Amino acid sequence: MTLFEAACAVRENAYVPYSEFKVGAALRAASGRVYTGCNVENVAYPEGTCAEAGAIAAMCAAGEREITELVVVADSPSPVPPCGGCRQKIAEFAGPEVKVTMMALDGTAHTVRVADLLPGAFGPAHMEKR
Repeated sequence: MTLFEAACAVRENAYVPYSEFKVGAALRAASGRVYTGCNVENVAYPEGTCAEAGAIAAMCAAGEREITELVVVADSPSPVPPCGGCRQKIAEFAGPEVKVTMMALDGTAHTVRVADLLPGAFGPAHMEKR
């Protein structure tokens, strides 16, 4: 199963009674294992969880910490980019050269590197004391 297929499959499990906008994400970890996530809304909108965050949480729950590739898919006329918070989460676990592919259900895709997705990302070096 490709990352696109995995993201499409998990997208069907999204809980979106408010926006009705299903998103699925699939990532490949350094081990080669694939982890998926879907968006989960909450009546206290926008307290939901993004698909990318769900996939990252599944990866971490399995004890892995490195993303080597990520695909995000939604039913949209054009590929949907991750939100700002998810861009920071992705940058936490993926190197600057890792590819993030945003896709629409019809297969339209746009791929960028993490460095292009979140230029000037806040990182561990910013936490160092003088």
